Amino acid sequence: MGGKGIKDLYGKAHLLAVITIIYNLVEGVASMGLGAADETLALFGFGVDSFIEVISAVGVWHMLGRIRINGEEERDRFEQTALRITGGAFYILTAGLIASAVINMVQHHKPETTLWGIVISSVSISFMWLLIRQKMKVGKALSSPAILADAACSRACLYLSLVLMAASVGYELTGIGSLDAIGALIIAYLSWKEGKEAFGKAAGLACSCSCSCHD
Repeated sequence: MGGKGIKDLYGKAHLLAVITIIYNLVEGVASMGLGAADETLALFGFGVDSFIEVISAVGVWHMLGRIRINGEEERDRFEQTALRITGGAFYILTAGLIASAVINMVQHHKPETTLWGIVISSVSISFMWLLIRQKMKVGKALSSPAILADAACSRACLYLSLVLMAASVGYELTGIGSLDAIGALIIAYLSWKEGKEAFGKAAGLACSCSCSCHD
């Protein structure tokens, strides 16, 4: 592959990182606002998770810009700091979701509706599926572990969307309030895993984000 082809692929990867940041910001605002309005913990927690993903995506965006210049994939101090902040934020989210879910279950709390959870998770599943395909395509073409790891992290977001979808649909079909809390607990578990992996990557461990980056 010629130099121009490689440059174009890195340019595409950089654009995909920007799209990821913008999408997560919009998704975070919508999910937190609607989750608070409808009193659905799973949707609210999903929104907070989206904001945390923005921090990680900014680190990826910075890294891709640096790789385009010098070709070095080792993380610099900025990216390591972003990963540590991401990991800490995920741990805080995990604790908050667990505490809130337990309180909601004890109080037999029910959301006003989870219809917005169904809508947002449907959009997220479709968008993340397309994003993952594009990131994997670029990552394989460049044989870039960094870009493939980013694709794996987007796949973790897809799993979160599937959890939100299941919890939201389950509540609408059954009216069982605890399903929203259970969905929040599963999101908390996945957030804890993402936090652990963020700290691991900051320490220089192999990428995973709940998935192999070589799939």
